[in-house]
Amino acid sequence: MPDLLLLPATTGREPGSRSSRRLRRSGRVPAVVYGMGADPITISVDSSDLRAALNTDAGLNAVITLQVEGDSQLSIITDLQRHPVRRDVLHVDFLRVDPDAEVVVDVPLILFGEAKKITQANGMVDQVAHHLTLVARPADIPDEIRFDVSDLDVGSSLRTSDIVLPAGVRPAGDPDAPFAVGVITRSTMEFMRAEEAAEAADELAEVEAADAAEAEAEGGGESGDEESDRS
Repeated sequence: MPDLLLLPATTGREPGSRSSRRLRRSGRVPAVVYGMGADPITISVDSSDLRAALNTDAGLNAVITLQVEGDSQLSIITDLQRHPVRRDVLHVDFLRVDPDAEVVVDVPLILFGEAKKITQANGMVDQVAHHLTLVARPADIPDEIRFDVSDLDVGSSLRTSDIVLPAGVRPAGDPDAPFAVGVITRSTMEFMRAEEAAEAADELAEVEAADAAEAEAEGGGESGDEESDRS
């Protein structure tokens, strides 16, 4: 179960990029809170408080109680913009949530275990999805989903339907969507093709050598017959 966190917020910030830059210089992060049929509210939160909220095990899926002008609003983060270089948080979107209503969230998917059949074939586990889109009530949102790939084989795939989800949680997307595939790496494929080409060349050389030996033997026999006739 995700941690319930308190995050004080201040209203009344001016719209526009200039005011947002001033807020960031003062140690605050511009944000907006919306949802549940109410009008969106522009707010700002302390950058240190926000960092603490994001550094829990739940990460971006933390259920946060925003304290706005004496009113507590249960929310989750739906979008977080970061500076492309410094990685500072530039803006946050909070979605108001009902504790008894389901929401759609992306949860990290962690693979563990050693797929020995793939390792023996010099292949690799290709994780094609690093998050699962799930539907759950706020209190049921898992911090992450873990899956053991030990039984995966080359050419096989793991699908969302293979995952046993916690109680109260269900997939939002296609249950047949793959999230991991056992594949042969490009370098291994090139090595296998090179080996196959070398084997084919060896077989061709053996055939050509056998043909040459047979032709030589037939030529020698004909020469002996001619000499016998002359005598």
